[in-house]
Amino acid sequence: MTKYREILRLHSLDFSARAIARSCNVSRNSVSKVLAKAKELNISWPLPDEHLTDADLERMLFPKPDKVTSSERKMPDFAYIRKELLRNGVSKKLLWVEYCEECRMNNEEPLMYSRFCYYIQREEEKRNATMHIPRKPGQQIEVDWAGDPAHIIDPDTGEITDVWLFVGVLSYSQYTFVEGFLNEKEKNWITAHVHMFEYFGGVTPILIPDNCTTAVNHHKSDWYTVALNQTYHEMAEHYNSAIVPARVRKPKDKPNAEGSVGNISTWITAALRNEQFFSLAELNAAIKVKLKKFNANKFQKKDDSRLSLFLGEESPLLAPLPAIAFEHAEWKIATVQFNYHIAVDKMYYSVPYQYIKNKVDVRITDTTIEIFYQHNRIASHRRITGRPGQYSTVTEHMPEDHQKYLDWNGERFRKWANQIGINTYKVVDAILTSGRVEQQSYRSCMGLLKLADKYSKEKLEAACKKALTYTHSPSYKSIKNILVTMGDSLKTEFTDTEVTKSKGLTRGARHYGGKK
Repeated sequence: MTKYREILRLHSLDFSARAIARSCNVSRNSVSKVLAKAKELNISWPLPDEHLTDADLERMLFPKPDKVTSSERKMPDFAYIRKELLRNGVSKKLLWVEYCEECRMNNEEPLMYSRFCYYIQREEEKRNATMHIPRKPGQQIEVDWAGDPAHIIDPDTGEITDVWLFVGVLSYSQYTFVEGFLNEKEKNWITAHVHMFEYFGGVTPILIPDNCTTAVNHHKSDWYTVALNQTYHEMAEHYNSAIVPARVRKPKDKPNAEGSVGNISTWITAALRNEQFFSLAELNAAIKVKLKKFNANKFQKKDDSRLSLFLGEESPLLAPLPAIAFEHAEWKIATVQFNYHIAVDKMYYSVPYQYIKNKVDVRITDTTIEIFYQHNRIASHRRITGRPGQYSTVTEHMPEDHQKYLDWNGERFRKWANQIGINTYKVVDAILTSGRVEQQSYRSCMGLLKLADKYSKEKLEAACKKALTYTHSPSYKSIKNILVTMGDSLKTEFTDTEVTKSKGLTRGARHYGGKK
């Protein structure tokens, strides 16, 4: 689906249609159509309703008509097609599919594929002219991993470990940032960007990475759609920046990063080749010294250096850093269990019970757990630490009958039992203290006290009294069995007991040796 939200967001940041098209993986014509329609309907970023999805925006911007009224067939943009055909992997068939999609968005009839190819063949002209596009200060950063690794040595074993160098370059001044990491995994990729922004003291609106796996999800990408790594995209949004990946095998898309990689290999990696480092921190400290000198060196054909251009022209134009640095997050897919919880690292977090059996996306940081369903956040928890098996449950996530169960506790059961009688209280108290945790006995207490509705409070009190003569810890089942087997005899015994209590000295004939 077209990323309508992202198109509107990037447009609000004054990105060109070309930059928006590359970032959102659509044609420039599609971007223009979306922006024109949004302007017509007075829809702009920020959206009037932050919960509007891309599907909602599609229905608002391009409602599907009952039928296409126009019989005219739209002619393709031949200038655009000539340029696109020069790109690696782009075919006429692909361009025709995109052209048909645009026609459907505009309620226009497209050409058949054969006529489409005919007109292209008739209009096709080869143009090899190139031009230099000047870069504006503070507009973009090019990032990449250096090709040649540095090395550190284990002081105990002598084992040599490769250290991969992250390179970030401001396109205008070519001011460079370098930091070493033990691998090129996602977490280090994100950490490198955070450190780079802090080093530059600001942010640019555009990030141009390589087509690496830490930037692009190749499993979800195809020839005409580039799916960004989700965490990488979140980081860019946090810094209010847009990611425009370089094309595969197109080094001219990020020439400054490519050139700096070569310079870094010479002025940093090669310059440190004869030194030994026994930790990553030690190596990065040496890199920092070399990097400072590298940025201060003058250009061969200019009187300026990277540092002077950065301080004089580019640094003032960088967007300020956010108040809080981006926190790295991992994503996983989980299934909501029947107890309306999901499992993350053997801890359990609740979601609204309506999502039972559904698969949800889980965003995991060191401090928080966020749960999403179809890109909408449905739950958020503080991350639990400590012994495995702990639960974080939000009351509102529970069904109503489960919420009522939360109101029950040991003190409430004891008060209820005391209203029936002292013996019932003793039995309930014994049941509540019989298990490892009090909550395990709630069902038994509920069942015991509900017996008063079936047999009467008097009989329940008499049964509890009789059970206490056998054991100090009667169970719900023993009380129930007494009620079932003895029946009305409990009433007589209870009545005699009450009379004895009321008369004080009256003990009955049996006590004094009378008739049995």
